[in-house]
Amino acid sequence: MTRIPASLQLTAASAAELISTYKHLHAHPELSMQEHRTADFLSRRLGDAGLEVFRCGGTGVVGALRNGPGPVVAFRADTDGLPVLEDTGRDYASEATGVLEDGTEVPVMHACGHDSHMAVALATAELFARGTDAWAGTLVFILQPGEETAAGAKAMVEDGLWDKAPKPEVVYGQHVMGGLAGTVTLMGGAAMTTADSFRVTVMGQGSHGSMPEHSIDPIVLGAAMVMRLQTVVSRQVAPQSAAVLTIGSFNAGLKENVIPDRAVFTINVRTFDPKVRRTVLDSLRRIIAHEALASGAPEPVIEDISNFPPLYNDPEEAGKLAEQFRGEFGAEKVVQGTPVMGSEDFGALASAIGVPSVFWFFGGNSAETLAAGAPPANHSPFFAPITDPTLATGVRAAVRALYSKVGQQ
Repeated sequence: MTRIPASLQLTAASAAELISTYKHLHAHPELSMQEHRTADFLSRRLGDAGLEVFRCGGTGVVGALRNGPGPVVAFRADTDGLPVLEDTGRDYASEATGVLEDGTEVPVMHACGHDSHMAVALATAELFARGTDAWAGTLVFILQPGEETAAGAKAMVEDGLWDKAPKPEVVYGQHVMGGLAGTVTLMGGAAMTTADSFRVTVMGQGSHGSMPEHSIDPIVLGAAMVMRLQTVVSRQVAPQSAAVLTIGSFNAGLKENVIPDRAVFTINVRTFDPKVRRTVLDSLRRIIAHEALASGAPEPVIEDISNFPPLYNDPEEAGKLAEQFRGEFGAEKVVQGTPVMGSEDFGALASAIGVPSVFWFFGGNSAETLAAGAPPANHSPFFAPITDPTLATGVRAAVRALYSKVGQQ
């Protein structure tokens, strides 16, 4: 296998800059679709490297690097933080705050590794911009907002991403996770689930706690719905099929002796198979409607919160890339992954133009941390991947993936 040219490899100086960039981004997270300062920073860095830069989808940033005739390949990194209060103890820990859509001020943290993804993407773009003698073609770097809410990829596509940017033959992406730093994990086929989230408002009839006969108690009604919904996966989905239905919140009432007039709960559904998804969603709506009917209550209101598309790795492209990674890192550091129940909106970028995509994971924990027990997972206030060799591994994986298409081999 062709070695990566020296011009596309991190030097001591660029590795130090990579870590510095990561720490800056980690300390300054912004909420989904509010990544304004982040977008300014990314645009400036890509522009300084010589890429053609434009905004897309609000706070999305795209950088195109053209280097003569050849393949067109896209690489995506996400940019948003989460409403999480950081508790890592790092000297570069976030102290940022943000405001949710309802006006609530919240702490913000890069608790899912998007800071790593951005830093890696910038370093990769800068390497290819400096090493134009080693490759030919066009690279499209997509710095996508709003992954955590499934809004970002959709916004970029609807804003004409593929009308403005060169259309690639394949789209790549990666995500830092809790595995061993220095390893990469890849699977072909279904990689991550479709995820559908809903807000359900149960309407009842309020009354004094001493006069329940004058009420339609939305708490009792909502509780019946919640319990009955637990039977959807266990009794309507075949054991061989994967599905998860979670009630993530339930809110009703303000005082112990007042029966409220409504209750609100939220549902998250994750599936791989479209037929299973249809079964679960149809059953969900039927149960909610008929439990309300049985109680003499109005039909509840079911509102969409978010809809994550499936993430499917093209088997042929994933197989080729796995071979490239084995050549780059050694077979012992390339893990054959299995589908995970998490979700990503990455797949929407490639499916919008009907091209294949591949998404992989790279580890962020030391062997000592893993040996000591389960490390903090993504979305935890304690989530803090080690910087070395995590970030360098991300760059090496990105460079190898892109070079496999555009390299002069």
